[in-house]
Amino acid sequence: MAARVSAGDAGTAARILDVAERLVQVRGFNGFSYADIATELRITKAALHYHFAGKADLGEALISRYATRFADALASVDAVAAAASARLSGYADLYLQVLRNRKMCLCGMLAAEYQTLPQPMQDAVLRFFDENETWLERVLEHGRADGSLQFRGTARDTARLIISSLEGAMLVARPYGDVDRFQAVAQSLLAGLARPSAAPPSRSASAVA
Repeated sequence: MAARVSAGDAGTAARILDVAERLVQVRGFNGFSYADIATELRITKAALHYHFAGKADLGEALISRYATRFADALASVDAVAAAASARLSGYADLYLQVLRNRKMCLCGMLAAEYQTLPQPMQDAVLRFFDENETWLERVLEHGRADGSLQFRGTARDTARLIISSLEGAMLVARPYGDVDRFQAVAQSLLAGLARPSAAPPSRSASAVA
């Protein structure tokens, strides 16, 4: 009996996170309340507080789950793509798939509201981007070492350029409802990193949202 209750609790918590994540990706963290979630799920606000004592707790859980899913997607990219250029293409595809679902990167949305977030959430957002930079830095160093990629400066600085460019491209493409606008930026960015002799990157099937 206890196992069934526990499973039910876990299922409710997951549904709360699903709704909250979508709301953040569409409206931003400050653009919804517990009442919005309670209304959509047809549960009481007391039930929400049972699972997540406050909105800050909910926010931390959202980032943790999203970061874990993103890390799993990057692991999938590593598993299916050996070439550095293909891994970069797979990375850009993760953003593309989120945009195709008419959403934004969760942590990108939270970064726009960074100053208003509780400290634990701020730390979690920074950790997400730091982990992305580390992964990209490793891919870029691998590509430079085998001669398939070219870029000026450090791999870390280039990793930051990639993240900033993709997040910014998503932000600008969103009001236009124009996925092609994002793709044009991503393709230009990746083309600038690939040596002319490098084979064109393959596409990854990994998804985040």
